[in-house]
Amino acid sequence: MDVPYWLEDPTPARTNGKLDGRVDVAIVGAGVTGCAAALRLAEAGLRVRVHDARSVASGASGRNGGFALRGGAARYDVARETYGAERAAAYWRWTEKALDRIAELAGDALQRPGSYRLAGDEEEREGILLEYEALREDGHNAEWLDDVPGGAAGRFHGAIFHPRDGSIQPARFVRRLATRATAAGAEIRENDRVEDLEALEADRVLVATDGYGHGLVRELTDLVWPTRGQVIASEPLDSVLYDRPHYARQGFDYWQQLPDGRILLGGFRDVSILDELTDVEETTPAIQSSLESFLHELAGREVAVTHRWAGIFGLTQDMLPLVGAVPGRDGRVWVAGGYSGHGNVLGFACGELVADAMLGRDAPHLELLDPARFSD
Repeated sequence: MDVPYWLEDPTPARTNGKLDGRVDVAIVGAGVTGCAAALRLAEAGLRVRVHDARSVASGASGRNGGFALRGGAARYDVARETYGAERAAAYWRWTEKALDRIAELAGDALQRPGSYRLAGDEEEREGILLEYEALREDGHNAEWLDDVPGGAAGRFHGAIFHPRDGSIQPARFVRRLATRATAAGAEIRENDRVEDLEALEADRVLVATDGYGHGLVRELTDLVWPTRGQVIASEPLDSVLYDRPHYARQGFDYWQQLPDGRILLGGFRDVSILDELTDVEETTPAIQSSLESFLHELAGREVAVTHRWAGIFGLTQDMLPLVGAVPGRDGRVWVAGGYSGHGNVLGFACGELVADAMLGRDAPHLELLDPARFSD
C-alpha cells in the first residue's frame, strides 16, 4: 500500500551505456530535472553521468499528485507585485512553453483537460478573483466560473478554469526522459547515493534533488526547506465525478480522477504543518485520516483506499526555484530545485534552463532564479 500508484507503471527498457573516467557534468538526482538536464546536455555532445540513490523517478517525480500546471507556486497577482509585472508575465509564458514541450515528449503520459482552481470560502474567492483579473489583464488564457460541473458542483465559491493545464503520469514521463537521455549518450547510475560532491569525477556538478539530499550543498541548507507531501488513491469508481485536476485552499487540497476511475488526493499539510517540514518520507496518521475523510466526501460515499504514500519537495522563501551556479563554488557546482510543490512542469523547465546555462546558451530567467539572490 505504501508504493506510489505512479511507480507501479511498467519501466521501459533502456539502453544504458557506461562512461569510463571523468565526465563533463555529473548530475545528482534522476527525477524530472536531472533527466531533462541530462537529455539537453547529452544532445549537445557533453559526457553526462546521472547518479541516483534509488532509481529513476523514485523521489518526488514518482510521488506527487500528477498535476501539470502553468505558472508557479505564487498566485499570479501576487507574483506581479513581488517580482514585477513584466517578469511575472514572462515567467508564466515560459511555463506554458515548457508544458507544450512536455506534450511533445510525454506521449500518453500527459493529458490536457485543463484544471480548476477552486475557492474554498469567500476569502479565497476574493483572492483568486484578483488572480483571474490579473491573468486576463496580461492576456493569459483563463476563465471564471461561479460554479463547476461534476462532483464539486455547489460545494465551492467559484473557480478559475485553466484550459491549457494537464494531468500527467509523472513516473512514466520521467522514465521516458531517461530513455531519451541514455539514447543520446548519458549514463544513469541507479542505487548510487552521492554523499560528497567533491568525490564525483566530473568537471561540473548539477544537484537536482529538489527537497531531497538536504545538506548536500551546505550553502543551500537554509534556502531550500524539505517538505513532505502525502497522497492517497482510492479503489476505482464506476462513474466520472472529476474530469480534470482540481485544487483548493491555496493548493493545500488537490485531487483528480484517474483514467481507471480512482480518485487520487493529496494535501492537508496544514493539519500538522510544522511536522511536515521534514525530509522523512513516510505517511502519518493525522494527515492520512484527514485525506481519507475528504476522499469519502469527494466520492459521496465510503470508498476503499488502495495506495498511500509520501514524497518530499523543496520549499523556498520566495516560492521561486533556485537555478544556477552555487555562489562561492567557482562555477563547478550548479543547482536546480526548490519548486515549492510545482515540480512537474517547473522541474522540467528548470532542468532545460540550467542545462542551457551550463552550455553557455541564452537562459533568460536565470537572473530571477539565481541562488545568489539570497546572499547578503
